[in-house]
Amino acid sequence: MQAAVEGLLGDQTIGIDRVDVDADPALKARFGWDVPLLFDGETEIGRHRLDPASFSDWLRQTGSWE
Repeated sequence: MQAAVEGLLGDQTIGIDRVDVDADPALKARFGWDVPLLFDGETEIGRHRLDPASFSDWLRQTGSWE
């Protein structure tokens, strides 16, 4: 998913924090095998794979992409 996000962002500079769900017991209990995940705070943007249209919509809605 990281490569897909980076491919869609191109030259855009957006802060993304990568978190290892398996290394955090609370996250592992919450998400189990439902990885990879993409969140904006508590808002889920994607799970298992990136949907380019949904990601682009999210970028427009947040004002991160014109």
